[in-house]
Amino acid sequence: MDELRPAILSPDHAGLARAASLLQRGELVAFPTETVYGLGADARSGRAVARIFAAKDRPSFNPLIVHVTDRKAAERHVRWNDTADRLATAFWPGPLTLVLPLKDGHGIASLVTAGLDTLAIRVPAHPAAQQLLRAFDGPLAAPSANPSGRISPTSAAHVLAGLDGRIAAILDDGPCAVGLESTIVGLSSDDPVLLRPGGLAVEQIEAVLGQPLLRRSEVSPLNAPGQISSHYAPAASVRLNAQMARPGELVLGFGPVVCDLNLSPTGDLAEAAANLFSHLHQLDARGQPIAVSPIPGHGLGAAINDRLSRAAACRDIV
Repeated sequence: MDELRPAILSPDHAGLARAASLLQRGELVAFPTETVYGLGADARSGRAVARIFAAKDRPSFNPLIVHVTDRKAAERHVRWNDTADRLATAFWPGPLTLVLPLKDGHGIASLVTAGLDTLAIRVPAHPAAQQLLRAFDGPLAAPSANPSGRISPTSAAHVLAGLDGRIAAILDDGPCAVGLESTIVGLSSDDPVLLRPGGLAVEQIEAVLGQPLLRRSEVSPLNAPGQISSHYAPAASVRLNAQMARPGELVLGFGPVVCDLNLSPTGDLAEAAANLFSHLHQLDARGQPIAVSPIPGHGLGAAINDRLSRAAACRDIV
């Protein structure tokens, strides 16, 4: 991979065509989804997927999410079941990833799944992501477009700051609306399992299923993206559930509090989710420790707290 600055492409016909052409040649292209910007590569090419791991400095034991245009495309790669059908009908396209057993002749590079017999797959709702997938005409492996373990990108500027010189292009269509990665649900056993909270509230999924999701054991092996304990991390230290700042700290607030940046002055969890990574990027650039106000644990607050706890974790794994 060369060290040239990535091309910044508009989500018009010419930009989409160039992005698709680069992907077809095995290059890396960052593109927007409703959740965060993804770093796309042809999921059928081991060589192309290897470039993702090199660009991100990502551990090869950490599997990737594959993005496809629709449920029919997903069924080409995984063994579908009734539970997947119910969840896809309710929430696709959207911020939900399903982990299902690979089917025979799936065509997905083994590096995508980290050698597992399951695949994490989703259908993004973002118009530019859909247009790119159709122009490329194939599955795209696409983790978040940032160095591994660092704050996820919700704008093209975030991608450029982290991956300049490492990727071929960025498809720029402004900030991401959801601002949190997708919720991941495992469907490879009889009981659906929450593998990662995210941009779709767990309560909504459980309402469709009519049953609670099982929770992943903290000691189980990695079987889906986003399960490493230290992740989404600023360079500075992060302190959670802070009622007030200590000397030298910047405050990331929630609700009516005195702070340096506020996720949502009105206490709106959807607004807080959309602002989370962008605000962390802004505070991290100031090079001081960050104190975070308490965030409620219900709805999208569960995913926000999950990301914040990983951001605050010890940095022994990146």
